[in-house]
Amino acid sequence: MEQLAIFLVTGAAAGVMAGLFGVGGGLIIVPALAWLLPRQGIDASVVMQLAIGTSLAVIAATSISSTLAHHKRSGVLWPVLRKLAPGLVAGAITGGFVADALSGGTLKKIVGTGALLVSLQMWLDLKPETPRTPRPLGNLELISIGGVIGLLAALIGIGGGSLTVPYLSQRGVSMREAVGTAAAAGIPIAWAGAIGFMIAGYGQAALPAWTLGYVSLAGFAGIASASVLTAPLGARLAHTLPPKTLKRAFALMLFLIGLGMLLD
Repeated sequence: MEQLAIFLVTGAAAGVMAGLFGVGGGLIIVPALAWLLPRQGIDASVVMQLAIGTSLAVIAATSISSTLAHHKRSGVLWPVLRKLAPGLVAGAITGGFVADALSGGTLKKIVGTGALLVSLQMWLDLKPETPRTPRPLGNLELISIGGVIGLLAALIGIGGGSLTVPYLSQRGVSMREAVGTAAAAGIPIAWAGAIGFMIAGYGQAALPAWTLGYVSLAGFAGIASASVLTAPLGARLAHTLPPKTLKRAFALMLFLIGLGMLLD
């Protein structure tokens, strides 16, 4: 019960921040679990893999509602997503096996670096300029870039929006459609990534009870249920607080999280 209570609190915090700052909760969930799991007696050799796999499972559940919201506003380019999806799926599944082969320390550095890069992007408000003439998106290019995005997102435990949005924008997609399509791209990334981590961790002797490969079932249930309930609260707060101040505050928090993981 104590473990479930901790997961519920983590999920509630992730949900509020995701709604408040308009981003997925992966960069909150992974560091939180990386801190919590060792204190529950989880073997250090599997902590980061378990944190990332569980984060992807949570995003797999929560990304659907975000995608539906963008779809209702005609913000998802489904033809582009269909071409991206094979690469996203292949890259995300591969991410589980790559994570299985890496040490916890290396994974912690990868997540920490990802948090620092996203914080820098948010603090400087870096937005790629959309070309005046849209560039054609070829099948081979979309599959290839999908593979890269899927792999990197799965290794960090995120839905990949911070990678997909800049790419699509640079290729001439409007920012509104880039954000909506990136939200939808989080579904194949998270589902395939979670499955990859489940398969890669199957039979791992160091894992505790109530895990499915590198996915904590208790962590998934507690974090997913709480984050879904509290995300609307964060969204309401976002409309009452200054957006630039919010973005800077979140960027600073991510910077401290990333720095802490790199120095740990």
